[in-house]
Amino acid sequence: MQAVLIVVGLVMAAGTLAAILWSIAYPERRLWPQQRYTKATPVLVWMPTLTLFGILIVLGIMNWGSLPIPTWLRFGAGIPLILVGNVIVWSEVAQFGIAQTGGTKGSLRTGGMYRFSRNPQYVADIALIAGWIVLCASTGAALIGFAGIAVLIAAPFAEEPWLQAQYGSVFEDYRATVRRFF
Repeated sequence: MQAVLIVVGLVMAAGTLAAILWSIAYPERRLWPQQRYTKATPVLVWMPTLTLFGILIVLGIMNWGSLPIPTWLRFGAGIPLILVGNVIVWSEVAQFGIAQTGGTKGSLRTGGMYRFSRNPQYVADIALIAGWIVLCASTGAALIGFAGIAVLIAAPFAEEPWLQAQYGSVFEDYRATVRRFF
């Protein structure tokens, strides 16, 4: 079962990363953000995300403690990273709304956590994944987690040309003053 979950997780991460890399290489034929927002868009966006997070959680539980990470570090760093990551992600989703978080056009967000990072949700997701990897100390979760982190690091590079096209000089000014990650 663990091997199947790892394969499914890696295939899902690789497919998502491939779509993002395609979008970086060919922005005029991008897959992310989508060319147009349809009823299928939320499924196409959230299915891989929720699948990867679900596999990450299950593998962490199945293989709990298989990595030699000290308990004090697991709980002392893992839990705070998970909590802070969740607070930031869900507070920004609440501000944005599910549709805009999933790629529909809206307003350029520069307030809240976006004052400090152009991608606070990705940074928070990375913290959440890293926290889970440290907390569960699972080899399987680490493998899927690092694949997920690679996707999250690549995603802004596909989004920024789209943001430039949507918001022009407003985005350009914002990009000049706020860092991509932190």
